[in-house]
Amino acid sequence: MSERYQVPIGVEIATQWAWRLLVIGGAGLAVVWLLRYFSEISVPIAIALLGTALTAGAVNWLQDRGLPRLLSTFIVVIFMLVAFFGMLTLVGQQLSTQATQLRANVVDGISEVQRWAETGPLHLTDSQLKGWVDSAKESISSSDTSILTQAGEVGSTVTHLVAGFFIALFASFFFLYDGKRIWSWVVALFPRAARDKVDSSGHTAWTSLTAFVRATVLVAFTDAVGIALGAWLLGVPLTLAIGVLVFLGAFIPIIGALLSGMVAVLVALVSQGPLTALFMLLVVIAVQQLESHVLQPFLMGRLVAVHPLAIILAIGAGVTVAGVVGALIAVPLAACLNGVVHHLVASAKEYQDEPEPDVPLEPPEAAGR
Repeated sequence: MSERYQVPIGVEIATQWAWRLLVIGGAGLAVVWLLRYFSEISVPIAIALLGTALTAGAVNWLQDRGLPRLLSTFIVVIFMLVAFFGMLTLVGQQLSTQATQLRANVVDGISEVQRWAETGPLHLTDSQLKGWVDSAKESISSSDTSILTQAGEVGSTVTHLVAGFFIALFASFFFLYDGKRIWSWVVALFPRAARDKVDSSGHTAWTSLTAFVRATVLVAFTDAVGIALGAWLLGVPLTLAIGVLVFLGAFIPIIGALLSGMVAVLVALVSQGPLTALFMLLVVIAVQQLESHVLQPFLMGRLVAVHPLAIILAIGAGVTVAGVVGALIAVPLAACLNGVVHHLVASAKEYQDEPEPDVPLEPPEAAGR
């Protein structure tokens, strides 16, 4: 008997699956490592793809109205820049006008916490508080080297952000202007037999990405307006800054708007006290309930068709791999993969359901020749 048949069939099947999974896992790790190694390029390109998915419809609309595509692309890109820097200007203006009052509120809050520490259940003495403050001052003064190191790291980060901004800007422009030709070049890299599947899968992924970005913008805008309006009604400062922060944070589904909304709660706590902070927390929770039970099912569920559990798992994987940027990119990537898988499964089913062509039988005389 051959040695091959001395191995149980279950073990043989498991072994075959195991080495294939190891190869797939190794290839996936290699791709992740390459993306992280070239993060200064891959992250801006990913952001450019998200921006292109959002604005490609506007370029096509302007082109259909008779404008050249180059001019349409310029108009849309300039509009994106005006919107981006406009939000930054509004936030900076509000911070400059209300930062002094907020700083005074922070000082008053620290003094109130100090009084509570002395008169509350902790019963701390002035000497204990002074000792902790002196210890903090000493640790800060003795870490000049680390502060300089951190300052250098901040400078390097700012440089990378500026470079990434221009890479994303130029990539967005060329994706909008010449995206079809770029995609045709990518498809030509694959074997001829696979090009049709790659092309159709790419178009399906792009449709899923476009639907995801548009749905996310609607959800983010609703979250930002709801939380900012609640902050304005409660008299919380930095309303516009809070709205912009919530809008950007909502691009990380489910948890992004909640985490950025906590900033509004902290600002309310510092500026208005615990009662206003409690009401601000209720506003954030109400907006999150609206998102979870109305916006996510109707927009994300119908347009993108990604299960909430898959979104949570994708966010967790993205945070593990690349932090906040990974959480931002993970969900649209999951949406694209979901669309491609459904497309390939449907294509395979159509291929299997196609009837076989009828082949005419040769007459016996012809067959015998």
